[in-house]
Amino acid sequence: MLAYILKRILLMLPTLLGVLLLTFIVIQFVPGGPVEQYLAEAKAGAGTGGEGAALAYRGGQGVDAQRLEEIKALYGFDKPAPERFVQMLGQFARFDLGRSFFQNKDVWQLIQEKLPVSASLGLWTFFISYLVAVPLGIAKAVRAGSRFDLVTTLLILVGYAIPGFVLGLALLVIFGGQLQWFPLRGLTSANWEDLSLLGKAADYLWHIALPVTAMVAGSFAVTAMLTKNAFLEEIRKQYVLTARAKGLSERQVLYRHVFRNALLPIVTGFPAAFIGAFFTGSLLIETLFSLDGLGLLSYESVIRRDYPVVLGTLYLFTLIGLVTKLISDLCYVWVDPRVKFD
Repeated sequence: MLAYILKRILLMLPTLLGVLLLTFIVIQFVPGGPVEQYLAEAKAGAGTGGEGAALAYRGGQGVDAQRLEEIKALYGFDKPAPERFVQMLGQFARFDLGRSFFQNKDVWQLIQEKLPVSASLGLWTFFISYLVAVPLGIAKAVRAGSRFDLVTTLLILVGYAIPGFVLGLALLVIFGGQLQWFPLRGLTSANWEDLSLLGKAADYLWHIALPVTAMVAGSFAVTAMLTKNAFLEEIRKQYVLTARAKGLSERQVLYRHVFRNALLPIVTGFPAAFIGAFFTGSLLIETLFSLDGLGLLSYESVIRRDYPVVLGTLYLFTLIGLVTKLISDLCYVWVDPRVKFD
């Protein structure tokens, strides 16, 4: 086991290096970098007074070579690309994710600021999805072929087929606009600090209801169908027939024998889904409900070519993904001792 874990950890290093190298190379050929955006904003500031007018004037007349070198040095582009890449790897090895070009904040600080919003959406979606999907999948397997199974399958497929942002828009228009039952934006009200503890909890749940509903609608479909198929596969095996022949009740057969084996694919995917709930931001849902989370941060960083944020968050999320994948594989041994990595 220890040899397997050590081997997987060693394999993470070239994987992480390859992801960063490929992204870094692509970035070098993407037009409209920070320097170009700085010059474009200087030109766009024509007509303003003070320092802005001076910048606009220089931008309109063309920036001299010395000033251009100063701008490149400001963003770290005065060094060759290989040297910048090696320097970035040294920073990442110390878990220094750099500083945003445009927001003048450390990438760690930006992630900490945006994480609560994405974590709120992700964790509620995760827990509600699993609490609904697993019992539903078991019920569908036990009643396979019945009207209940057919109706729930149809509802699951319809929910899975509707994009989350389309459902979110419909919920926002109906319940937020026409009926005015729920707020249109934000995670809390303007007077949240003045509310009591119970009032804060109610206000938070009131705001989070619509975006979570939009995200949950299609998220539990895969888990529900996976649970159903896993239970059906186990129910048809020989040891289940033997247990029934011994006189065990259906409940004993289902929860003593079938349950553990059938949940193997569900449990092994649990760590990845749980960690992903913290760091997976939904851009469209966050934009629709005016929630400033990681999804919106990633999108704005790509659009503005904020390379420290792009590469820093990519490094962090890739590392978390690789570690989570290792934990998921180790869960096979915990759930089923018959699995041997040797």
